This record gives sequence, C-alpha cells and structure tokens, in this order.
Amino acid sequence: MSDNLARHFLLREDVTFLNHGSFGACPRPVFETYQAFQLELEREPVEFLGRRLTENMAVPRRALAAELGTSADNIVGLTNATTGLNIVAQSLDLKPGDQILTTDHEYSALEKTWAYVCRKTGAEVVVVTIPLPLVEEAQFTDAIIAGMTDKTRVLFLSHITSPTALVFPIERAVAEARRRGIWSVIDGAHTPGHIRLDLDALGADFYSGNCHKWMMAPKGSAFLHARPEVQGLLDPLVISHGWTADSKLPGAKGAFGNSPFIDEIEMQGTRDPSPWLTVPAAIKFRQENDWWAIADHCRALAQDTARRLGERTGLAPLSAPQFCAPQMVAMPIPDCDAPAIHTTLFERYGIEIPVFKWQDRCIARLSVQGYNSKPQMDRLIDALSELLNLKAPEAA
Repeated sequence: MSDNLARHFLLREDVTFLNHGSFGACPRPVFETYQAFQLELEREPVEFLGRRLTENMAVPRRALAAELGTSADNIVGLTNATTGLNIVAQSLDLKPGDQILTTDHEYSALEKTWAYVCRKTGAEVVVVTIPLPLVEEAQFTDAIIAGMTDKTRVLFLSHITSPTALVFPIERAVAEARRRGIWSVIDGAHTPGHIRLDLDALGADFYSGNCHKWMMAPKGSAFLHARPEVQGLLDPLVISHGWTADSKLPGAKGAFGNSPFIDEIEMQGTRDPSPWLTVPAAIKFRQENDWWAIADHCRALAQDTARRLGERTGLAPLSAPQFCAPQMVAMPIPDCDAPAIHTTLFERYGIEIPVFKWQDRCIARLSVQGYNSKPQMDRLIDALSELLNLKAPEAA
C-alpha cells in the first residue's frame, strides 16, 4: 500500500515520518493546485484579491459543507483551528462566576486561550478528569455531566485529543449541554478527514477543525462552523472591510453580500487565501484514492504497532480500540527523559515522532498515514526497544 501512495507525497526519503498528526503532509497533486493558486494570485493580485475573492472563497465552503454534513452558510474559512476557537472564546459574554467546563486532555494552546479569557472576564475553568483507560462511553459522559453546574456557561471539548489521541464520544455531552443552555465549543483540530463528521447531526454550537492535517490540504486551511442560531454571538478578531455597524440586527448582511458571520470573519486584511482555496482539491484527491479505505488499513497498522510495543513495555493502552483515533495512537512507554528520546530517535534513527510526558505518563504518539509501511513500524519498535532497553516477547 505505502510504496504506491508514498510517491504522491513530498516527504524526505531519509526520514521515517510518523507524525502526520502535528501538521499533516500535503499530497503532490494537491500541493500543485496550491502553487497554481499562488501563481495566479501573483500574476494579477488586484483581480485575484480585489474582484474575485468573495466568489472564490465560497467554493471551498460549499465543498467542505457537503463533506461535513452542514450548509455552506454555517462555515467560514480560516488559517487554523486555534484561530477559530479563539474567535469563539473571545466573543462569548462571560462574567465573574461563570465556568468553562473542560477535560484534562486538552491542547495546551487552547488551555492558554481559556486562561486568557478568564483573566479578562473573571470566569473560571473547571477541569474534569477523564478516567483511564477509557473503555466505555458512559465513563466519559458521566464524568462530563457530573461536572455541569448552574454556573457552567461553556462546555469545551476536544473531539480527538492531541496528547492522548482519543476519540471522545461527545454526542450525549453536547446534547445535555444544549438541554441546559450551555454553549458547546468543540476543538476538532484532528477530526476532518480522520473520522466521518456530520456537524448538523452533532449539534454543537461551535466547531473548529483543521483541513491541513488528516484532510491533507495545505497548511493554513481550517474552518469554523457555527449553528445559525449562535452565529450572531461571534465577533471577528480583526476588524476589516467585512465589518458592518448593523451586523447584529436581524437579517443583516455583511459588507460583501454574505451573512455577517462569513464576511466579518473571513475578511481579516490581506492574506494568501490559496490554502483555503485548495480544500476542494484535497477532498477530490481523497475521493479519487478511496481514502477512507486507506484509513482502515492505517488503523489496523497503528493498532498492531501499539499492541506489539505494549507487549514489550507491559504497559496498558489508554483506551479500548473504539476510542483510539483511527490513524493516531498514544503509546505509553516506560518512564524516561522523553525530550532526549525524541531527539535521539530523529538524530540517530531518522524517525520523526512526538515523545513527551503527559501527566505521569511518557508517551510516543504514533501517526499512520497512507505513505507509511510495516517496515517503518518495525524500525520504530526496534529503535524504542534499543533506547528503552525493552526485550522482545518470548515466542510461545
């Protein structure tokens, strides 16, 4: 599988790249489309940015909406999920005593975002500990619902967690938040292209995801989704030509004829929109290569690698397989100098993989994409075994 697919990617041949989850990797055909947009922009910047941008920006919205189960009117294009989540966090009307309910598995940049918001508003973050190993949906949902109080204004959850590579079963928690009048804000940075999404069915108030990771679009392509009923709550981080003074009035239009949600947030001054415009090409590449079937192969390889390493470490996985991200798994390793192991894996073995300490666990977070192979997994296990003094299990 991987030999044929690897030719589509631009990754260095001297590096075993097992870290697709951090920034993704863009296939060659998609990258060429990206460069074509950039060249078109440079050949006539005023035509591209001044006369055609509004029309061009709508094309990815329509393609992505069809892929994610929503309307194009509910999506805006951004550079990354962190930006989308900052727009939400800094727009919501919070005050002293209000609580943001979240978990102990969140991405550090967003932990800082909510800390900043709390410093400005007087609200506070309440962190729920999710029991591990995660083996059933009720473990997660019961812990979240138990943390809800009459002071909870925001429920902030990762759909797929960054440090622990878990798929949180967020559906019942989101529904309960809606029932209680709590805003639900979902960090979907790792989700588009990784698991199938139906945003309207999920019903979260706000959902931001990256297209540059598992959807394999260029870096700088992401989206913010908001239900129509809550779009009026949002303010842009940057005030530019899309803003209008009457944007909060019922039925108001943005400066370019779309809703204020789209025009105010998408227009943030001059920027290169080429990554966002390339999203339809990324979706087409995935469809033409039956990428969901490839993802199934990747999941099997990831789970097999985690199982094999677990036999050497004797450490239990963080979850049952159904709660592990399909193409990404956080593999516990023995206590060690994680930054040193990370550096040595790259410098001595040419293996690019995150190794870090999360809470009291050392973790090697493996990503498996279509360009990866079993020999690469063997190389990783052999390298970790050598560095951590792990022994192969004895044959039965």
